[in-house]
Amino acid sequence: MSNTPVAVVTGSNKGIGFAIVRALCKQFPGDVYLTARDTSRGQEAVAKLQEEGLRALFHQLDIDDLQSIRALRNFLKEKYGGLNVLVNNAGIAFKVKDTTPFAVQAEVTLKTNFFGTRNVCTELLPLVKPYGRVVNVSSMVINSALRGCSQELQQKFRSDMITEDELVKLMTKFVEDTKKSVHEKEGWPNTAYGVSKIGVTVLSKIQARMLNEKRKGDHILLNSCCPGWVRTDMAGPNATKSPDEGAETPVYLALLPSDADGPHGQHLSDKTVQTW
Repeated sequence: MSNTPVAVVTGSNKGIGFAIVRALCKQFPGDVYLTARDTSRGQEAVAKLQEEGLRALFHQLDIDDLQSIRALRNFLKEKYGGLNVLVNNAGIAFKVKDTTPFAVQAEVTLKTNFFGTRNVCTELLPLVKPYGRVVNVSSMVINSALRGCSQELQQKFRSDMITEDELVKLMTKFVEDTKKSVHEKEGWPNTAYGVSKIGVTVLSKIQARMLNEKRKGDHILLNSCCPGWVRTDMAGPNATKSPDEGAETPVYLALLPSDADGPHGQHLSDKTVQTW
């Protein structure tokens, strides 16, 4: 079993994920795994980094597929005995002009962005070694999405006592409400992506709380962050930040020094803790 520290970035063959891997290859003192659903695209991305003189390793990962997540888990367990840095970056977004019915958009978006990310955490968080760092990539849209929720929903999402089960029920309810075309009446905003990222941000708070309760002495720091408006396939060419600039806050959180006692359970933008 290798004693080499290991970092994993989900959904990292392009965009912000790729930029995070690039930065970690330069700064992280260990093995960095670039992951992608599509093996050939993932290997092409690794080759691209190689041309820049950087060494990333590849492992297939489809966060929509529990078997794929578990294959990665088993690999990390056997080869490294765990994990030091996990960046949950994988996510999808429908374009604004997409004509796919909203209920379908809601189901597909939540499946990947919330439920897929949660499954990765369920399988991989127990593997995170002492002084490990976990970063869940959220979005700037959570603020407007949260404002678009009813007062009752806002209170639930902002509660320090919300449980993972309660959060899962809320995310499931959103999808069901869209199918019945009652989501607005039930106090939801008209953004499936926004709701999915509210889910990721609240999940991060819950996970940090659980780490405090169960593994206080392990000094693991877990946060969510907003990379900003970044020029990617997802956000389009007019965005204000380059992928490398978008990677700055996730990389900052992934590389928090071992003597840092925070941030933990926070949401950051531009390396700064945000209240939301």
